[in-house]
Amino acid sequence: MSERAAVRTYIKKFYKALESNDLQASQEAFRIACSKIDRSARKGLQHKNKASRLKRRMNARLKELATADQV
Repeated sequence: MSERAAVRTYIKKFYKALESNDLQASQEAFRIACSKIDRSARKGLQHKNKASRLKRRMNARLKELATADQV
């Protein structure tokens, strides 16, 4: 699997875990996806600002789930 395809796959896995409202799985998928995104940015497969934007959006969604879970 190419690096770019792997990044897309892990992002999709994060959003799938998020839709299932599973906080633990979402956090684990977020950690792995961020690592893959950072690696692809270091290799030059995507711009560092795009990588940052992807991680920021994913983190915002994760925080929404975490706060909704506490209420």
